[in-house]
Amino acid sequence: MPEDTDANPPTAPTVTPVRVVIGLCLIAPFVAMLWVSSYAKVEPTFIGIPFFYWYQMLWVLISTALTMIAYKLWQRDQRARKGGASA
Repeated sequence: MPEDTDANPPTAPTVTPVRVVIGLCLIAPFVAMLWVSSYAKVEPTFIGIPFFYWYQMLWVLISTALTMIAYKLWQRDQRARKGGASA
């Protein structure tokens, strides 16, 4: 069994503000869709489509944008942790 030395210190998960933002970007769509009572209604309609339907379809677009933001932040965080150049 290998021993922990100064050359190989144990690594613990690191919580940073960027990682918190990543987590919020990924959890927001789940919270929005699981809170059904907030959008289980007909009004307001949008071009004849009840709120219940267009709200969910709007979250498809919002979720895509939030996932993209989380991915880009994760890439930047990983480059920074490895000491690479940030873009």
